[in-house]
Amino acid sequence: MTVRPTAHPMLAIAGTSIAALVLAACGGSSDADTGADASDSSGTLSHVHGLGVDPADGRVYVATHNGLYTVAKGQKPKLVGDREDDFMGFTVTDESTFVASGHGAPGSGRPDNLGLIETTDAGRTWTSRSLSGKADFHSLDSTKGTVYGYEGGRIRVSGDLESWDDRATLEALDLAVNPSGDKLLATTAEGVVASTDGGRTFGKGAKPMQAFVSWPAEKSLFGLSTSGKLSSSVDGGKSWKELSAVPGGQPQALTAVDADHILAATMTGVYESRDGGKTFSELAPLAS
Repeated sequence: MTVRPTAHPMLAIAGTSIAALVLAACGGSSDADTGADASDSSGTLSHVHGLGVDPADGRVYVATHNGLYTVAKGQKPKLVGDREDDFMGFTVTDESTFVASGHGAPGSGRPDNLGLIETTDAGRTWTSRSLSGKADFHSLDSTKGTVYGYEGGRIRVSGDLESWDDRATLEALDLAVNPSGDKLLATTAEGVVASTDGGRTFGKGAKPMQAFVSWPAEKSLFGLSTSGKLSSSVDGGKSWKELSAVPGGQPQALTAVDADHILAATMTGVYESRDGGKTFSELAPLAS
């Protein structure tokens, strides 16, 4: 039995630790997780790593410790395809097109570190694009055909999903790039840090502390704190306005589809807002 390390070193964040957050958000558990501790094809979700909406049909996708699922209010989560891999980094890049990373499921024959994988049929099948067996991205974001990833304590950037430019080294939990591609944010123990040179250098951390960030429009940046409080910024993170508390406390993932449509996962479920983060409703519960 292989026990995977937690995603990031122990760094104190606003009275809690990044290690504790990562255990919830990225799963520091073993490959042999079963039952209530792991997602399964019967419709139980746990250990959410990423969220997204396919612009082709509006379906909500949840990347978990044991596969990629679709969720909808009033329905049981459905496993997409037949891969029950540990999907770590995950982002939607185009219609029916997603990129991801993580670990091959036990017994699958796939490498423990998947590198970067891509699907062009909304998760039914996946193709290895680069770094197979060599890399495990814990955060992925993209804009204008460029993918930004956080892997091994560094920022890595690719324009073709095959070759990678290694940039700044830092200890981060999440990344978000603005739609124009000229500013990259990372959440760290010192606060949200910003880069204006594609992740080569970052400025000092700015408060308030955020665990996850998502940037769907230039004047619509969203942040989710370690306690599950959602805030928005219209000036790229220079100032923030607290909006609401997402049910369930400690967060696991955040994706803002646009200024109104926001997805968040916490310890108790996957939640959706259609009013810019003022209110949330549950799409699917998470196993305790």
